[in-house]
Amino acid sequence: MQLLFQLPDTIIQGIIIAIIGYTIVFFALVILYLIFYYMPKLLTWNTRRKLAREGRLNAIEEEIVVTGEEAAAISMAIFLCRDLHDDESDVITINKISKAYSPWSSKIYGLRNFTR
Repeated sequence: MQLLFQLPDTIIQGIIIAIIGYTIVFFALVILYLIFYYMPKLLTWNTRRKLAREGRLNAIEEEIVVTGEEAAAISMAIFLCRDLHDDESDVITINKISKAYSPWSSKIYGLRNFTR
């Protein structure tokens, strides 16, 4: 007596879909790992190239290191900044503006005069 064991077609198709799905996820994780591994090196190389073009590379050679935490914080801040507003240009400028005096920050205007 011979016992034949045959899997239904739906189970075979499910196994094939599962294997393909696991393979796609695995390769996506490998690609993300490579992106996150080489991103700080790419940022450092780009910064060095820009500073060499401007002629300031030797002056600040030690300060060029961009850690993964800094890159993640900057990218998360840009992502959150873009999420708060309407559709705008993706150009972000940071300018330090120093003002000598502003009456909005003066403490005398915050005090009340009680004259009796």
